[in-house]
Amino acid sequence: MYEEAPSAVVPGAVLWRATGGGGTVLPDGCMDLLWVDGRLLVAGPDTGPHPAGEVPGGAFAGIRLAPGTAPALLGVPAHLLRDRRVELTELWPAREVRRLSGLVEGYVEGYGDARAGLEELARTRAAAAGPPDPLAAEVAARLRAGEAVAAIARAVGLGERRLHRRSLDAFGYGPRTLGRILRLRRALALARAGLPFAEVACVAGYADQAHLAREVRALAGTTLRAYTAGSDGANSETPPPSGSSTTA
Repeated sequence: MYEEAPSAVVPGAVLWRATGGGGTVLPDGCMDLLWVDGRLLVAGPDTGPHPAGEVPGGAFAGIRLAPGTAPALLGVPAHLLRDRRVELTELWPAREVRRLSGLVEGYVEGYGDARAGLEELARTRAAAAGPPDPLAAEVAARLRAGEAVAAIARAVGLGERRLHRRSLDAFGYGPRTLGRILRLRRALALARAGLPFAEVACVAGYADQAHLAREVRALAGTTLRAYTAGSDGANSETPPPSGSSTTA
């Protein structure tokens, strides 16, 4: 079971919950704050597929934070969490995590749903931390639109090396990697919608269908045909509107 809804109070965030640990988590440029069987964890930005079961548990809830928005809330640069799932106590003082766990548990007991507690946690933390780096939103939007990294660097007034460093802190990897991931998400969404693979490659901005196939294999660990068919668990992730994947 999987369900999700956009957050009403945390811009760009998605609230979700799931049961069971099957499926595959594909990279999406996002980071998640998780509630798993009474524990608070953070899922960092991924560079490749992860088995959903690598975080043991039977019931999962999360708030998926849009690319570039999590570091300000968490207080750590994104690259430190790349391809990692960590207990929140590794990032914040244990006393504060116990307090926040009690806050989320109160929502679970009162409403039977941890998502509202995670949303409140993220809202209050974001208010105290201040807004995320506005550069991150602009870079992500330009990458999503298919702009080249050199053109983005000129547009935001940074050299490519400095843009790369800022992107490591904001997204967990450089702009070229984020661009590949966002393009992959668009391609997967188009393939799920039933477009022929050659058309998917053209619309999503790949050089050709062979280029698309290489990128799907490199970033998703599968083939586009297997993904759309759902074989070998390839399409058992849940595709939300943003093109992200479940992250638990």
